[in-house]
Amino acid sequence: MRRVLLILLWVLSGAAQGEQPTGGYCIGSMCFALFETKSDFEGAQDVCSQHRGNLMTVRSSVAHDTLSLLLGNTTGQHWIGLHLPKGCPDLSKELRGYQWVTTDTSSNFYNWAKASTFACPPSTPLCITVSKHNNFQWQEDLCERLTDGFLCEFAFLDGRCQGIQNTDVFYTTPFGFRVEDAVSLPPGSVAEHRDGNKQGCASGQWIGAPWSCEIQRGGCEHRCTVDPENRPVCYCQPGFTVNPANGLTCEPAIDDPCVKLRCAHACYKYSDTFLCTCHEGFVLAENKTSCVDLNECSDERQCQENQKCINTQGWFKCVCQDGYRLKGGTCVDVDEFEWAPWRHLCNNNTGDPKSHCGREECEAECDPNNKYQCCCPDGYLLDEYKDHSVCTDIDECEFDADCEQHCENSFGSYECFCDPGFTLVDEIYCEISGTIGVTEKVTVVTVAPTHRPSGVSVGGFVGIIICTVFLTLLAVFFIHHILCGKGKTDSPESPEAHGLHQVTTDTTT
Repeated sequence: MRRVLLILLWVLSGAAQGEQPTGGYCIGSMCFALFETKSDFEGAQDVCSQHRGNLMTVRSSVAHDTLSLLLGNTTGQHWIGLHLPKGCPDLSKELRGYQWVTTDTSSNFYNWAKASTFACPPSTPLCITVSKHNNFQWQEDLCERLTDGFLCEFAFLDGRCQGIQNTDVFYTTPFGFRVEDAVSLPPGSVAEHRDGNKQGCASGQWIGAPWSCEIQRGGCEHRCTVDPENRPVCYCQPGFTVNPANGLTCEPAIDDPCVKLRCAHACYKYSDTFLCTCHEGFVLAENKTSCVDLNECSDERQCQENQKCINTQGWFKCVCQDGYRLKGGTCVDVDEFEWAPWRHLCNNNTGDPKSHCGREECEAECDPNNKYQCCCPDGYLLDEYKDHSVCTDIDECEFDADCEQHCENSFGSYECFCDPGFTLVDEIYCEISGTIGVTEKVTVVTVAPTHRPSGVSVGGFVGIIICTVFLTLLAVFFIHHILCGKGKTDSPESPEAHGLHQVTTDTTT
């Protein structure tokens, strides 16, 4: 049973957060999903990869029929997984030099539209879109263009479950869409019955809820916890109690026994009594009623290679390290030196260029040819939105500052300081000092200073000083000359008029 739950957890972990499909279809050992989100070809492939799949390959008439079914009520262009790696299309070949994102170049089905009118070689790579208005023919387009959506495909060779017969049930797949009356379901699917009961698919069998709390809340309507015997148990919000018939759904409580316990978060029934419990990301304190945050980032195994863990209140998230970006479900190094607007400041070792921000949030500077390649200063985190990317200051004091006593966040950095009577040692530790009542601070430098350096060089300063001295001397000389001239014009009388006589020296002997 433990192996079954681990497989179910692994499969469900592939359901990426963020973009979710608006529809889907499963047949045999394949599932296909429709995403109606504007995206270029590379961005669409990234979303498919995050869901443990790839852009749809249409290499058979069955796949084409599935595509037609999914796009039957849509408008606009949608990407499929066919692209031209380089050069110009070759009309003499069945795939015209294109290949599928799975690197295959073979196909048993072709549905080409008229040859494109793009210049050869094209200015940017070419990819294939389909739409209902042209009968789903393969239309060449620039890969960088934003289309109205895309199609993903997912393969599951082992562990699939057969549809539950003779019952009214909806299925939620691990890829984010719901289906009805399915014949074959991938592992990680959840079957929801009309009476509220749920089952999860793992290793070819349906497991009754509640299952592991880590997997879709154990199938509980509200939340899931574990009892003292480490068994999953459902519980409900205040004022409600778990339906005793199915143990999953919530119904109004006539006399809520949890009120008397004064639990910080919630309580659940255990045997003939009730106990306090905490929401995900928290643990029960020693008093058995309060809840404290669980620092998931203390476990280095939480995140994958080239990722860092950021602890938040009640949860955590894994993000790419500075200088890396998410591509194909993994964090890959970004070569900022090749394209960054500040490339004279970039060195593509590992990490970001030393740019400046000085605020809590700044617009990220991105490659004009690839909106997914952006740089942020150290101490900032890249947040990607649909139409732009920003750099947000990381509060190091919240998750990774090493200060022994106190920490104060600053833009791109942080400060450690000690209580009165302590001295800061090695920038992070506090030792008792002989001086009481003094609080010391030190800035732990994690980025280049956020102020921009002066634009005047040392030689420029020397020139300014020389010019200033010269002008000062010139002004003094000019004023002196004026004053001397004024003295002469104010004395028109001869020296004799004042009783003064010119003295001559007789040099004769």
